[in-house]
Amino acid sequence: MSEQSKGESETGSKLGQEGHRCHVREAKFSDVELLDAYSRAVETVVEAVAPAVVSIVVRIKSRDERQAFPMGGTGSGVVIAPDGYVLTNSHVVSGAESMEVKFRDGVTHHATLVGEDPPTDLAVIRVNASGLPYATVGDSGSLKVGQLVIAIGNPLGFDSTVSIGVISALGRALRSRDGRLIENIIQHTAPLNPGNSGGPLVNSRGHLVGINTAIIAMAQGIGFAIPSNTANLVVSQLIIQGRVRRGHLGLVGGIRRLDRRLVRLHNLAHEYAVEIIRVYADGPAGLAGMREGDLIIGIADQPVATLDDLHRFLTEWPVGQPVKITVLRRAAKEEIEVIPSEASYESRN
Repeated sequence: MSEQSKGESETGSKLGQEGHRCHVREAKFSDVELLDAYSRAVETVVEAVAPAVVSIVVRIKSRDERQAFPMGGTGSGVVIAPDGYVLTNSHVVSGAESMEVKFRDGVTHHATLVGEDPPTDLAVIRVNASGLPYATVGDSGSLKVGQLVIAIGNPLGFDSTVSIGVISALGRALRSRDGRLIENIIQHTAPLNPGNSGGPLVNSRGHLVGINTAIIAMAQGIGFAIPSNTANLVVSQLIIQGRVRRGHLGLVGGIRRLDRRLVRLHNLAHEYAVEIIRVYADGPAGLAGMREGDLIIGIADQPVATLDDLHRFLTEWPVGQPVKITVLRRAAKEEIEVIPSEASYESRN
């Protein structure tokens, strides 16, 4: 190799090494920029949404006569309209004798219950104020697994606490306090603690995509939220009529596995049915002639295999509108017309 070629080779090698170091420095600088952009995005969201997040202090009359003072509890909520409507969890405000809502600036207002819906664990309360900061409700149907989300609330009494995570799963299901299945629950990794209940889950644009509702105490880092699309449907009914109207049949049921011969005989879609364990005589099922021991296999020509199938159907079916229920009675298939009545919070089916 000539001296010139050798020099050019050494020069090229040095340039290559220098270029490599420059590339590394640029990569590191790029990472810093990304982190800065991430931080600024979170800061922007918090600045926009946090003023609409409130702390809710609830006073509940004790059922124990020896308890001289009312019991207290706290939770979170989010203002969804400038004229004082606040969205929170039903379990936060259920049974409240009085409620106070505290804003980020320290201002406190007395609140009244507009309506609650235990089957979805949502409630709307209202403060007598106007021109309030409020959160923009987004579309939870557009969420993707892995997407960044931010939870804002008042865990353990610490106002406007922020935690960050990602959507870890969509379409989960949780049981509400009355036993109904809440579907399409959002599962995320933003850390939650007692007091976060009722607080908002927002996306990177600051749009409300969920209401945080529960944590699994033994499973760290798992949080759940009611989707904003569900909240939209519930809130409108709560504001207009103070409740969500759902039908019920007036019976207690359990899941029963069917004999395969019955499944083949009637060409059924499922091997399970809802067995009627108890019928309330003055309820819709009792008045229609349904009996204990009947096996519900269909409603309005839709197959029924679980109590959740019944709950799901009755949530959407108009109250007072007759519906045909298909049952197996002593192996024979029968159709019975029932008129569902409006469910109370205590109603199961």
